[in-house]
Amino acid sequence: MARPLRMRLEMHRAASAVSQPTNEELHRRLTAFNRERLRPGGSEMPWRDGLREEIDHRIVEDEFVERERESVREDVKRVPRDPDAFLEWFESLKETGPGQGDPLFPWLAESAPKASIRWFLEQEAAGEAGFDDLVALTQVKLPTRAKLELARNYWDEMGRGDERGMHGPMLSRLTTALELDTSTERIVWESLALGNLMTAFGVNRRYAYHSAGALGVIELTAPGRAAAVNRGLKRIGVSGEIRKYFALHATLDVKHSEAWNREVLYPLVAENPELAVPIAEGALLRLRAGARCFERYRRELWQLGAVD
Repeated sequence: MARPLRMRLEMHRAASAVSQPTNEELHRRLTAFNRERLRPGGSEMPWRDGLREEIDHRIVEDEFVERERESVREDVKRVPRDPDAFLEWFESLKETGPGQGDPLFPWLAESAPKASIRWFLEQEAAGEAGFDDLVALTQVKLPTRAKLELARNYWDEMGRGDERGMHGPMLSRLTTALELDTSTERIVWESLALGNLMTAFGVNRRYAYHSAGALGVIELTAPGRAAAVNRGLKRIGVSGEIRKYFALHATLDVKHSEAWNREVLYPLVAENPELAVPIAEGALLRLRAGARCFERYRRELWQLGAVD
C-alpha cells in the first residue's frame, strides 16, 4: 500500500538531513527528470507511480532553487522598486553582473584551439534549456502587455513561421556539422545546473517572474558572448551558414533586450513594485549560474595546457 503523501515528504526530509547528494549527483538526477518530464507523452510507468516520482523530484528541484535564492537574498534587498530606477539597475547588470567580462570569451574569439571551442560548444548546447520553450512556458497568464512581448519574442525564435529561421534548429545544425557530443555523461554539472535552474523557473508558476528576469538578462548579456563565439568559429574556418546561430544572437538580442525591458519588466514593476524582487532574483541567479559555468570551463580548458 502506498504511504500517505505527508509521510513520504517527512521521510524525504529525514533522508535529506542524513545524506545530501553532491552537485554532480543532484544535477544529473534533475537533468534526467527534466528530460522525461518535458517529453511529449511523458512516462511509460503507471500514472500513480509516475506522479509519486514526480513529487519526489519536484521536492529536490525546489530545494535546489530555494538554496539558490538564499544566496542572493541580501543582494535583492537593495534593488529599487521604482520602475525607472529598477530598469537602470537591471540594465547595469550587463557591465556589473556575475560573469560579465569573463576572460573566457576573448580567448575563444582570438586564440582558443578548435578542440577547445568544440568542447565549449558541447557544454553550452547540452545546457541549453530551449529559450523558445521557456518563453512559451513563462507567458502563461501574464498581464497583456508583457504577454504580447513574449509572443513577439517567441515568434522570432520560431523564425517567424519559417523552419529555416528557427533558432533551436540553427543550434542543432551547428552541433551536427561540428559532430559535437552532447551526451549527458560528458557535460560538467555546472552546465546541467544552469539548464535545471531555467527549467525550474519555466515549469513552476510560482517562479514565473523569476523566469521573466532570467530570460530578460539572457537577452541583455548574450550579444557580446555570442559575438565572441562567432569570431572564434570564423577564425577556425566554420562557414557563415553553420555559425549563423551565434552571428544572429550577436545582433538580434540587442533589440530583443530593449523590447523585453520596455514591454515586460518596466510595466510589471510599475504595476506591482514588489515584483522587482523575484525578477531581480531570477536575473542574478541566471548570471551566477552562467558565471559558475565560465569558471569551470576555464579550469577544464586551461589546466589542460590550452593556454599558458
